[in-house]
Amino acid sequence: MLSLIPYLKRYTLGLVAVAIILSAQTLAELYLPTLMADVVNNGMMKGDTAYIWRYGSYMLAVAMLSSFLAIAAVYCAAVIGMGFGRDLRNLVFQRVESFSLHEFDRIGTASLITRTTNDITQMQMVVVMGLRFIVTAPIMCIGGLFMAYSKDPRLTLILAVVLPLMALGIGLVARTAVPLFRAMQAKLDKVNLVLRENLTGIRVIRAFDRQTSETRRFKTANRDLTDTAIRVNKIMAAMNPVMVIFMNLTSIGIIWFGGLRISSGNLLIGDMMAFLQYAMQIMFSIIMVTMMFVMLPRAEASAARINEVLKMAPDIVDPPQPKKAARTGLVEFRGVTFSYPGAENPAISDIGFTARPGQVTAIIGGTGSGKSTLINLIPRFYDTTRGQVLVDGVDVREMSQEDLRARIGFVPQTPILFSGTVAENIRYGNKQASDAEVRHAAAVAQADGFIAELPGGYDAVIAQGGTNLSGGQKQRLAISRALVRKPAIYIFDDSFSALDFGTDARLRAALKKETAQATVIIVAQRVSTVMDADQILVLDQGRIVGMGTHQDLLAENEVYREIVFSQLSEEDIA
Repeated sequence: MLSLIPYLKRYTLGLVAVAIILSAQTLAELYLPTLMADVVNNGMMKGDTAYIWRYGSYMLAVAMLSSFLAIAAVYCAAVIGMGFGRDLRNLVFQRVESFSLHEFDRIGTASLITRTTNDITQMQMVVVMGLRFIVTAPIMCIGGLFMAYSKDPRLTLILAVVLPLMALGIGLVARTAVPLFRAMQAKLDKVNLVLRENLTGIRVIRAFDRQTSETRRFKTANRDLTDTAIRVNKIMAAMNPVMVIFMNLTSIGIIWFGGLRISSGNLLIGDMMAFLQYAMQIMFSIIMVTMMFVMLPRAEASAARINEVLKMAPDIVDPPQPKKAARTGLVEFRGVTFSYPGAENPAISDIGFTARPGQVTAIIGGTGSGKSTLINLIPRFYDTTRGQVLVDGVDVREMSQEDLRARIGFVPQTPILFSGTVAENIRYGNKQASDAEVRHAAAVAQADGFIAELPGGYDAVIAQGGTNLSGGQKQRLAISRALVRKPAIYIFDDSFSALDFGTDARLRAALKKETAQATVIIVAQRVSTVMDADQILVLDQGRIVGMGTHQDLLAENEVYREIVFSQLSEEDIA
C-alpha cells in the first residue's frame, strides 16, 4: 500500500487541511468531558444555576463546533478519496493500453477488469475512512489517556489492563483475516472470469445446450467466494460483541472503583463521570483501529494487485529515438522466428518474404500453421524472437508504435465492433473522415446495401460487440473501418470467411481498385480468396513451404495442391 502513497501527492494541501480539521474536532471532543465535570462539580453539586447555564452554553458551542468540523472533514476526505480513485483508474487504464498481448495473456482480461473497478474502490474506501481514523484515533487515544490520568491516576490502572488485552485480540483477528481477504480477491477474479466467458459465449453455450453445466460452474466459483466471505465476516462479526463486552466490563470497573474512591473522598463525581467518558473515547479509538484492520487487509491485497499492473513493464515499448521513414507500404520479413512464452516449439520459423506496394500478398495454410501469428508481428502486437520485420525499410522495433500503426489498416480475424452507430464504428478508423468518405468505404466493403436496410441507416445503433448484426455484416463493417483509414498497408486476417462467394468476389474486385497503390496482405482459408494474389505464401507448421502465384504453386507445391483439391473440384480448378 505504501507504494501507492505517491499518487496522493497532488492532494497534499487537502490532506493537511483534513488533518488540521480532524485534530481540532478531536480536541473539541476531548474537552467536552472536562466541561461536563466542571458543570457537575461546580454547578450541580453546589446548586449554582448560573454556572450550569454558562458552562452548559460552552458545552453546546464546543459540541456544535465539533459536529461542523466532523462534516467538513468527511466532505474533504471524500473529495480526496474519489479523486485518488479516479487518478488510479486512469493510470491503470493507461498502463493496460500500453501492454502487449503478452501482458494481457499473463494477467487475464477478467482480472484486469476487477483490478480497475473493485480493487480501486477498496483503495477509495481506505482513503475516505482511513484519513479520519489515522488522525482521530491516535489523538483521541493519547489525549484521552492524558486527560483520564489528570482526573485520577489510580483509575488509569484499569485501562492499563484492558487496552493490552484489546490490542492482543485485534492482532490475532488480523493475523487470521489477512490471508482470507487476499484469497477473496483471487476468487472474485474467478467469478468474473466465469461470468465474462458465459456472457460473451452465450450463443455457443446455448447451441451446445451447456446452460446446466455452466450454471453449475458459476455456482461453484460463487460458492467458493461466498464461503470465504462468510468465514471472514464471522471473524469480523465476532469482534463487535467482544469489543462491547470489553467496554461494558471497563465501565463497570470504573464505576465500581470510582465509587469506592468517591466514598473515601479521593474523587469527585464529575471527575469520575469525565473519566468514564475518556475511557469510552479511548476504547472507541481502539475500535476505530479495529475497523482499519477490517479494511486494511483487503485494501492491502487490492493495492498489491494494482501495483502489479502499474509496475509491469510492457514487453513492447517505443525506442528512445524512433526512426522515420517514407510512407510507401513496403513490408519485409528477414529470417523471422517467433515463440510464445512457455511454448516448446516456435510458432513460426525462419520466415522471409517481401510484400510490395501495389501487390496483393496472400498467406494460406492449415489451422495452426502460424498465419495469424505472422501478421501480428507487423503492427508489433508481438516482437520477434529472432530476425527482423521491416516496414518501409525500418525495423518495426525502431519505429514509434503510433507511427507504425498509422500506416496500417488492420482487420482482425474476429471483427470487434463498439457500442455506437454504424457511422461511428466506421469512423473509428479515421475520426476526421467525412460522411462521403464513410459511405464510400462502406460501398467498397459491400456494406452499403445492408446498412440502408437498417432502421436509421448509418445512424443505426450497434449493440455492444455487434450482437445485432450477422458475422458477415460485422466483417464488412470492420473492413470499412480499415478502408476509411486509407493506410499504406492493409492486413486482412481471414476477414472474408463469413461472406458468401458472390459477396467475397465483389468485395475483392472493389478492393483491388481501392488499394491499387497500397500493400495488401490477406490471410485466408479459402483458395478462392487467394487465387488472384500476386504472391501466395504457403505455411505449414510455422514455415514457408511454398511461394509464388496460384498457377506456379498448383504445379509445383504439394501442400498447396492438397489445400486446393480439398476445396475445389477439378472442374473449378480448370
